[in-house]
Amino acid sequence: MKDIEHNENFRILIVDDVSQNIQIVANILKAEGYQMTYAQSGKAALAKAWSHNFDLILLDIMMPEMNGFEVCIKLKQYPETKDIPVIFLTAKSDTESIVKGFKVGATDYVTKPFNRMELVARVRTHLALRESQKALQTSEEHLREAVAAKDKFFSIIAHDLRSPFHNLFHLHEFLEDDIDTFDREQLVEFFKSLCENATMTFNLLENLLSWAKTQTGSVKFAPVSFSVSGLAKNIAKLLKSSADEKNITLTSGIDEDITAYGDTDMISMILRNLVTNAIKFTPKHGKITIDGEKKDNHVEITVADTGMGISEENIRKLFRIDIQFSSFGTQGERGSGLGLILCKEFAEKNSGKIWVESEVSKGSRFKFTLPGTKNYVRKR
Repeated sequence: MKDIEHNENFRILIVDDVSQNIQIVANILKAEGYQMTYAQSGKAALAKAWSHNFDLILLDIMMPEMNGFEVCIKLKQYPETKDIPVIFLTAKSDTESIVKGFKVGATDYVTKPFNRMELVARVRTHLALRESQKALQTSEEHLREAVAAKDKFFSIIAHDLRSPFHNLFHLHEFLEDDIDTFDREQLVEFFKSLCENATMTFNLLENLLSWAKTQTGSVKFAPVSFSVSGLAKNIAKLLKSSADEKNITLTSGIDEDITAYGDTDMISMILRNLVTNAIKFTPKHGKITIDGEKKDNHVEITVADTGMGISEENIRKLFRIDIQFSSFGTQGERGSGLGLILCKEFAEKNSGKIWVESEVSKGSRFKFTLPGTKNYVRKR
């Protein structure tokens, strides 16, 4: 939140068709240290308000072509400007004009000729109220995120984590009661299913624990310079057996000399989740590649597959904690959606970003960036 004691942090738009009035207001507020921008018509005021981020607008009522009432009505119609407090500057002091001003959305008014102390006091008051409003909105957003996180947590425990355990118990009971009736080939299939369920459960638990740590702020962040190729090859080696089960070709084609700066445990978690998802949603005999390239001051890493692809509607649901979204893989594998949320948090923790490009039935390309060196880590 901006420090109310540091007026240079605040931007004020002064709107009046008479330049002398603008100069008077500007001289008064300049002495207080505010940043100011000016407009001499309603249309110019709207253009500036929509293209800049103002903390307060001082708006004259009596202007040609578009008066202050009309300008205020339009300001309140758009999300970008509807919450900016508007103080009317007017020579009118009659009750009718004042009431109309409040009806169209103004927060206050100051009459001409201006009284310096009154103008400064009203500006300070509404800037302070604006800051309090912003702080409240931020708190509400954090609360919504916390509630969404809690709902996600319990959803995973209630459904995604319970299901694989149920399958494990069911298979165990089935084998215990009728093991003598199956031949070796059938038993191999049963044990393969047990192994797959155990692996899926372990991966989900690992994601759940990692994510829980991010929510409590207990994740250790230890960035270093590392070989992107070496890390990608380790992930490919780790998940090769899972890819082989579906006859999927998994390769890493990143140049040996490409390095990045980040926490290798977090980056490994991102890659493991992205490759695991790619295996899940790629049919048999498909292809998955891990690529990377240096771009300006950062490294862009891509996990591409020839899988099912994702619709535009579902792409908008990915990486979001507030939307319960999951889907089934090519062999009925179920995902919680938690892995991608974790990928987003870890990518941003490492001063990067993550996104997806995809076409239904043609495959997906999940991409994320990392700083090339320590010098380009984003300041927190």
